[in-house]
Amino acid sequence: MLVRAGVGLLTEKGFSSTCVDDVLNATGISKGSFYYCFNSKEDFGQALIDSYATYFNAKMDLWLTDRAPPPLQRMLNFMQDARAGMMRHHFRRGCLIGNLGQEIDMLPDSFNGLLLTILEGWERRVTDCLLAACGPNPTAAQRRLCARLSRYFWIGWEGAVLRARMEHDAEPLDLFATFFLAQAAAELGTKAPVVTTLPGSPVPPAPGQTAQAAN
Repeated sequence: MLVRAGVGLLTEKGFSSTCVDDVLNATGISKGSFYYCFNSKEDFGQALIDSYATYFNAKMDLWLTDRAPPPLQRMLNFMQDARAGMMRHHFRRGCLIGNLGQEIDMLPDSFNGLLLTILEGWERRVTDCLLAACGPNPTAAQRRLCARLSRYFWIGWEGAVLRARMEHDAEPLDLFATFFLAQAAAELGTKAPVVTTLPGSPVPPAPGQTAQAAN
């Protein structure tokens, strides 16, 4: 309960603006019980980052390892699912990792390496997805290209999420998705999927369709 409430508060308010009392008020849990579970706010924050990363990694794996659609459609499905989530929360919530990155100078030093490690893991997932467009034996140049596109994706996507929160509108997400997919398709020599602006999330992959489920 503490972790769930904490993740919700941090995605809306950030770490610096969220105090322990905010979490206690949201859960009805006593301060003594909180400090029985966590030594400090920093310790609690690390637990929230780990929890969010576990949740988000699973969501990425669901969409990006889906074997049914081509790789760029998987990317679009992931983006549209994230878009639907932001709309569901009326753009009050964004990406916890991205939010924390915006206040990095005010965070405990221990958070910086943790956040970078998570972002690097996300980049690897997108790289692996894009590599699927290069055939079973991608070249070293194709690997470098996909890694560069993945890094570009996360730098741009986090910016689009921030702008969508500021504007309370999905247009920045759609704009970035359109341009990223067009660029990626041109560099990978494939066709870009069409970005739709309809609300709602795409249908999740059926059980057994993803590479993760098949292992």
